[in-house]
Amino acid sequence: MITTRRTALGGLAAALTLFSAGLPAFAEGKVTLNVLYNLPGFTKFHQPLADQFMKAHPDVTINFLAPAAGYNEGQQQVLRAAVTGNLPDVYFSGYNLTGELVHTLKPRGQITDLGPFIQKEGGQAFMDKNYSPKMAALGQVDGEQYGLPVNASSPIIYINADLVKKAGGDPENMPKTFAGLIELAAKIHALDPKIAGMGYDINGWPDDWLWQALILEQGGKVVDTAAKTVGFDNEIGLNALKLTRRFVTEGGQTLLDWDQSRQQFGAGLTGFIFSTPAHVQTIEGLVGDRFALKTATFPLDNAEKGGVPTGGNSAVILTQDKAKQDAAWDYLKWITGPEAQNQIVRITGYLPTNKLATGPDYLAPYYAEHPNVKTASLQADRSLPWAGYPGGDSVRIWRTQRDIIGTVMRGEVTPEAGLKQIVEQTNALMK
Repeated sequence: MITTRRTALGGLAAALTLFSAGLPAFAEGKVTLNVLYNLPGFTKFHQPLADQFMKAHPDVTINFLAPAAGYNEGQQQVLRAAVTGNLPDVYFSGYNLTGELVHTLKPRGQITDLGPFIQKEGGQAFMDKNYSPKMAALGQVDGEQYGLPVNASSPIIYINADLVKKAGGDPENMPKTFAGLIELAAKIHALDPKIAGMGYDINGWPDDWLWQALILEQGGKVVDTAAKTVGFDNEIGLNALKLTRRFVTEGGQTLLDWDQSRQQFGAGLTGFIFSTPAHVQTIEGLVGDRFALKTATFPLDNAEKGGVPTGGNSAVILTQDKAKQDAAWDYLKWITGPEAQNQIVRITGYLPTNKLATGPDYLAPYYAEHPNVKTASLQADRSLPWAGYPGGDSVRIWRTQRDIIGTVMRGEVTPEAGLKQIVEQTNALMK
């Protein structure tokens, strides 16, 4: 969402001062960093941020490679490049794929542990100042920091405040558990059979983000990393599938793909839906002045241990050239710093990965004017890694899981039978 940004030179200089002391070690010679990111739409923030960085670091050139179509495509591109020895210097790795990336590249000496760079910045004090523990963990693999978090997105609720009020609910204080939300959805659906009480479009979602959310919000695990099997072959997995069926039978959900569901919500025919914060601008445009639009945080049935899967990416350094590593580290600090995050959030609607970015000099005034965008930032302390499956076949695994979940939602298969199918087929695909 393109709005007024803080791009004043003074603000930029202040932000850079936070992360650099003195002249960088690579200033004696020109350095070119070949950088690969995913999703062509992200050019809208990558290029202007790179331009600002190069203005402040005239001896560094950021050379963007053609962006990959998506995280899975980018992952395969990097893994192929590792074989030919033609890796980018910096790569923006999807959180759910970073583990596989590290486990593949580390034995070959092709990925850089950020620990020594962090120590030079002040160690844990530097990390604590800029990133919450859960946000920092998104770039960690096996306890080591390989990436700094750049983009972060976790599911939120979009609310038709008018319908919620008519059903006796409070759009400013939505239920905090799925049981309460389903009860509210049932009341909304009872107002008019043509109105869907809710929309949790897991049956048509392009990846397993919403499925993992149903596991993690209960405090469960998606993968048992030690056994290399699913981590939800238990009551948590069964309850997740029971919820998907209840969304239909009790919540009055209509089974649509996510885009159709969004259109239906915009037309005022759904009480509330679950989606990415990146859709705020789009949904505001669909709604117009038809009804009052509100957003709310994702429910947690286990408030103590539960959380939400965080989509997005962290920047990792792949070059092993010392001068390039130093330049890349400054670039990572910049793009995950408060000024860059201030700009990224205003453009994308994502939650900021840097704690300082929510302050009065950055996003606080913007959030005051755009409360629907602020909601995502309230989930920073709930952020959990979006898990990847061993074997690198996460896309095929999700398509298999989604088909089974769809049969459960339609009532063709019981949740118990559906869980058995998902567990058996996922475990088989991981092998």
